[in-house]
Amino acid sequence: MKVDRLFAALVALPLLVGSGVALADEIVGKARIIDGDTIEVGSQKIRLFGIDAPEGKQLCKLDGKSWNCGQEATWALAYILAEHWVTCKQRDIDRYKRIVAVCFAGEHDINEIMVRKGWALAYRQYSKDYVPAEDAARMDRVGIWRGEFQKPWEWRRTK
Repeated sequence: MKVDRLFAALVALPLLVGSGVALADEIVGKARIIDGDTIEVGSQKIRLFGIDAPEGKQLCKLDGKSWNCGQEATWALAYILAEHWVTCKQRDIDRYKRIVAVCFAGEHDINEIMVRKGWALAYRQYSKDYVPAEDAARMDRVGIWRGEFQKPWEWRRTK
């Protein structure tokens, strides 16, 4: 009898995890990309903690020409997560009722990767965790640091 219940639990686990189940302040599953700092796992919308990426329609300048850096930040996150499931560890819930979390692909902190690759900024208003990654991206002139841009929170304020 116990073996039957154990077997049933093991069979059901991948189904639960794949649908984005929350287990003790963790959400595990396949992510759907919303934008450069927001994903959805199952029915849970998750804002990546401590980072802020350019908005989807935000433009930056590179060699005097405009380019859609917001769309590229979204594509960068999609590329990073392409074949990975995520584990998101909840930190908070924001005013839009989204879970705010640090998310991982395996042992890799996705939030930090987005900042280190130059596709998001450290959101210092809420955390200083990713400032060293931002400093490295700025020095290496990667992602949005290749050209000129308006900080996402400033861009949103003007729209």
